[in-house]
Amino acid sequence: MATTRIAIVGSGLIGCAWAVSFARGGCDVAMYDATPGVAEAAPARIREMAEEMHGVDMLLGATPEDVTGRIRVATDLADALDGVAHVQENVPERLEIKLPVWAELDALAPADAVLASSTSALLPSKFTEELKGRHRCVVAHPINPPSLIPAVEVVPAPWTDAQVVERTATLMERIGQTPIRMQREVDGFLMNRLQGALLQEAFRLVEQGIASPEDVDIGIREGLAPRWALMGPFETIDLNAPGGVRDYVTRYAGIYETMAPSQRDPADWTGPALERVEADRRAALPLDEIPQAQARRDSRLMALMQFLRGKARQ
Repeated sequence: MATTRIAIVGSGLIGCAWAVSFARGGCDVAMYDATPGVAEAAPARIREMAEEMHGVDMLLGATPEDVTGRIRVATDLADALDGVAHVQENVPERLEIKLPVWAELDALAPADAVLASSTSALLPSKFTEELKGRHRCVVAHPINPPSLIPAVEVVPAPWTDAQVVERTATLMERIGQTPIRMQREVDGFLMNRLQGALLQEAFRLVEQGIASPEDVDIGIREGLAPRWALMGPFETIDLNAPGGVRDYVTRYAGIYETMAPSQRDPADWTGPALERVEADRRAALPLDEIPQAQARRDSRLMALMQFLRGKARQ
């Protein structure tokens, strides 16, 4: 079977993480970035990522040498797109940037190649409607960094061919990701809608003087998150009542109905609540220490994912 060829368009942090994911899945990857020097800097970053992931068995049996050997820097966009089956676009989240980039992708990529965007905020219909090949366009939005966190939202535009969604989801599974097959586009997709609902309530609790930012973080970090690392909300409530999900709803729906009226209005993210949250976070972590904290987070994420994969095999 021929090796699947992938183009990464936009070769910053997300592009590099995608490159590792595709390469560990056995794909050949060409990297391109319109900003001079960005793609050229990618191989060193990719090798470092691959070596860290190899240390916790996250390369699907590949070695760092296997991964880096499957990745090259393209000379230009046409070179990157030559003969590819899948394009993963990672340019900035601005429509005025994406529109001309996607026009080029549609014009230069093979007619049967899937065109996928990593966008977390723009609906696919906003930048694909006028394209001749709009039927092959889709969003494949990862959680950052995609090399460590498996979930990927596969989001169709209204005109996306159903087979394109399935092809993309199947490719994601092959490279070690876990696709979320969305049935239609919606603002925020799935993960940011869930995260947004949680953040709304987190800011509300601080804004109304009910809890401190750290206590909110404790509630998630030490309370809900351990379960959520193992299962989602529906599986959680299914296991939290003797008679399963219907029993849980019968027992506890009234509690949530009582809370709902006080949760309907948007919280203020920009006023005194933000001042309080920022002050608490900067007291706990100065701005210049964020890069080190990000590195510690990623190291712990790798250890957690290694553990969870081991549990899944048991």
